[in-house]
Amino acid sequence: MKHQVKTKKLSRTKPHREAMLSNMAISLFTYRTIQTTDAKAKELRRLTDRLITTAKTNTIAARRNVFATLRNETIVKKLFDEIAPYFTDRQSGYTRVLKVGVRHGDGASLSLVELLTPKPEVTTDKKDKDKKKAKAKTK
Repeated sequence: MKHQVKTKKLSRTKPHREAMLSNMAISLFTYRTIQTTDAKAKELRRLTDRLITTAKTNTIAARRNVFATLRNETIVKKLFDEIAPYFTDRQSGYTRVLKVGVRHGDGASLSLVELLTPKPEVTTDKKDKDKKKAKAKTK
């Protein structure tokens, strides 16, 4: 019987699983979307929702708790300063898991995990492009 078993083991030991999920959360907070298998995506969603909920309180204790999981100062700062304030009105559901298909090599079902923050604005002015081209030519 599977009473009080809250996490999927993902065929890994506990330290390996925690490190893997921590690295995946860092990637998600950095790039806003990542692609992984379905089981890992569902566990990652649980972890990131918990981290964002903790970050919404914005206290020293919350920062320490999040840092204990992520172990990356720049990502913790980004989480508390940019990501968590966006979700102040929302109670839960900060990420979205979309099924993509199957992996070509082994047939594993893949999912796209997406953070529900607005897309970063990319400003592309003609002057900026010309400056970049000029710098590239001089190198």
